[in-house]
Formats: sequence, C-alpha cells, structure tokens
Amino acid sequence: MGKRHLLAAFALLLGGALAPAAAPPLQGFGQSTLAIETRNGTRHYAIHVALTQAQKERGLMFVRNLPRGTGMLFQWSTPQTLAMWMKNTLIPLDMLFIDASGRVACLRERTVPESLDLISCSQPVTEVLEIGGGEAAAAGIAVGDRVTHRRLRP
Repeated sequence: MGKRHLLAAFALLLGGALAPAAAPPLQGFGQSTLAIETRNGTRHYAIHVALTQAQKERGLMFVRNLPRGTGMLFQWSTPQTLAMWMKNTLIPLDMLFIDASGRVACLRERTVPESLDLISCSQPVTEVLEIGGGEAAAAGIAVGDRVTHRRLRP
C-alpha cells in the first residue's frame, strides 16, 4: 500500500473513530410539542428538547434529515444573549430565538451546514427552536410570533 493510500486509510479509520456512535443522533433527548401562532394560523411542531449542557452541545449534530413539522428546542432558565453554531450539523436550519414572554425575538434563516460562524440574537432569550431550513418562510413564521409549549426544565 502506497504512502498516500496508507494516509487515506488512516484518515478514514480516524474519521470513523470520531463519528457518532451507532445510536440514533436524537436518542436520549426529551420529546414534546409546541405551537407557533403566525399571521397565517397556528403551526404545530413535534420537538426534541435539549435540556442538559451535553444535549445543548450536541443538538442536531449528525442529523441527516429533519422532517417538516419537527425540530429541537434548547432551553435556559434565565434570559441571556445566546450564540449558536452549525459544527457537525449536516442540514440547513432556521433558528428562532424566543424571549421569556414566548415571542420570537430573532429569526435566522437557512443557516449554513457545518459552519463555525456564530449565529446570535442581540436580545436576551430563554429558548432557541431549530427547524428545517426554509421552513419558517414556508410556514409564515416571523419575529413577534408567539410560541407556546409546556416548559421543561433540567
């Protein structure tokens, strides 16, 4: 085996060692539902909930498909200015930054997969909802819309 092939085989082996375990990417996350009241009507979502720090760090990494009407909700107990990124996230997402009153404070659409750029909202928020890229526009979701759900806490 030539040096180039040996290096390629080593990189493939190392990449496999760093890849997620055989468990599905969303295993272990809590599940819930939420509704978003838009000018076009109420939209319902089945969500996974990231409560622990480990879950927040993992998020939707390695997920290859996020069906319409599903997403992931990240929650914090106190309002704060938050920044997210797309490291190891394989699909574009729409990020809804939600303030303590349940309103969409900022909307970041069609984030770039695997980007390390920070995606943030300048306003303090308690939650971030991630849904499939382009879904916010298709559903008519906008800043100011109300998000309602059963609040889960760590």
